[in-house]
Amino acid sequence: MASLTELARRLKLALVAITDERRGGDPLAVAARLPAGSWVIFRHYDAPDRSVLAIRLAALCRKRRLKLLVAGDPALARRLKAGLHLPDALAAHPTPAIRSWKGLLTAAAHDRRGLRRAARLGADAALLSPVFATLSHPGVKPLGLTAFRRLARGSAVPVIALGGIDRTNVSLLKDAPIAKIAALGALKP
Repeated sequence: MASLTELARRLKLALVAITDERRGGDPLAVAARLPAGSWVIFRHYDAPDRSVLAIRLAALCRKRRLKLLVAGDPALARRLKAGLHLPDALAAHPTPAIRSWKGLLTAAAHDRRGLRRAARLGADAALLSPVFATLSHPGVKPLGLTAFRRLARGSAVPVIALGGIDRTNVSLLKDAPIAKIAALGALKP
């Protein structure tokens, strides 16, 4: 069976890989497999060598023509000349560094209020989740395709689909009003 990366390419859906020390695997290995033009959101919040790992990932992303965003750390993002991704808490309570951010900016959203918040922040896109049931948030009810499509259509910012997306269901998003699809575990080698 084809990988999620291959299926996304066939469906003409751009990719966003989200790295996470618990589920996303080695960010360097993930980035090495992505097609040019993909985005990488570097989370790895608890990695003891987060800055060193981020520097190595930034170099690889530049070499492979990938866009790098750092989650939750404007200072590290600025140092790496990377974009910034805002988890819920930071999007809800932006610091002055976030309010004055000038580069690529994405924000987490789980409902209409989150999409509006992303628009007010001037985000370039919102990661709307979870579309499908996901292992990373086992007790959270997914939006489902109908609600997801309705929210995405009504969004003032481009929407990136996230949550439970894998090679068994990615084709369901083919005609959805989205800019990209994002995944954690489904993209790791």
